[in-house]
Amino acid sequence: MQQIYISSYFRGYNRFMKYVYNVADHPQKVVIKERLEIIEFFNQYGAEATKKAFKKSRSTIYLWKQKLKQKKGRLSALAPGSKAPKAKRQKERPAHIIKFIEDYRTKHPGVGKETIKPELDEHCLRNGLNSVSESTVGRVISELKEKGRIPRTNVKVSFYARTGKVIIHEIKKRLKLRRKGYQPKEPGDLWQMDSITIFYNRIKRYFITAIELKTNFAFAYGYKSLNSKNAADFFKKLKNVSPFKIERIQTDNGSEFEKVFKSLINKLKIIHFHNYPRHPQSNSNIERFNRTIQEQHIDWHKEELADIDQFNKNLMEYLIWYNTRKSHRGLNKVPPLRYYLDNYVFDLKKSNMLWTLTTD
Repeated sequence: MQQIYISSYFRGYNRFMKYVYNVADHPQKVVIKERLEIIEFFNQYGAEATKKAFKKSRSTIYLWKQKLKQKKGRLSALAPGSKAPKAKRQKERPAHIIKFIEDYRTKHPGVGKETIKPELDEHCLRNGLNSVSESTVGRVISELKEKGRIPRTNVKVSFYARTGKVIIHEIKKRLKLRRKGYQPKEPGDLWQMDSITIFYNRIKRYFITAIELKTNFAFAYGYKSLNSKNAADFFKKLKNVSPFKIERIQTDNGSEFEKVFKSLINKLKIIHFHNYPRHPQSNSNIERFNRTIQEQHIDWHKEELADIDQFNKNLMEYLIWYNTRKSHRGLNKVPPLRYYLDNYVFDLKKSNMLWTLTTD
């Protein structure tokens, strides 16, 4: 059987195809190419030959040309439109199913479809009715939320005493970046941060802590209150004392690591990983440091907590010892800063200068 190459029948075909492939990574690129071939064939050989060759009528070709003209020659105009109906048929839910789910969620706000399904099955069995799948229960819950017939769980209610008004705010969930197995390669690639609450003799103090995962270099600072402003202040101090650049941080989902703190991190273009909720194992390094600093320093100086400024001065002495003198089993029994200088700073003169300045 003889093969016929469309490009040999009319001029301009290759130019059209080159244009298609240069401009379009269009999902309907194959269909656009086919329709361009048909239009060119129609222009060369007329409607009768086109109908025999491609089974396309004159009106169809003119419709395609009209679309191209309306879009000023944009080839995407030849892509077929969606065939989905504009008015989709809505599935009819049994009234007793909707009523049961509405009543149940009103009585028990926030429960999911997994909780409602067994109760619904029991209700239907008891009354000789047909039940529905768990997925359908979930869809009914969504529909009831959209119609405002059941309370939303992602809302915050505020009462303003001055005006006597109750304001309902919808809480928008923010997608948080997770570590997902990321492992640091160089010092400063990843820090873990956390906070400790100490209550002693009617005095409450908060300590924000941080540790670098490659060298175990650590820092901590005490505050009278725990908020995002103090967390941002802590990060500035950490940035000043760190011997290497901070690239990434990992924290839990505490409110102290939002607002002012988040704004500072974004401004400095630092990647911020969040732990999965109720999963302290994700932050195991900082959890271990928190235990160490409590057992070796904070618990022995609780009587000094009233004067937080003086406490922080003594805390700095402990951290200097921790980073420059204390041997660490995981670092071949050398302190963090010495481990960093020996393994990552290859200028011996610079290494000795840094060590002297740090220990003075």
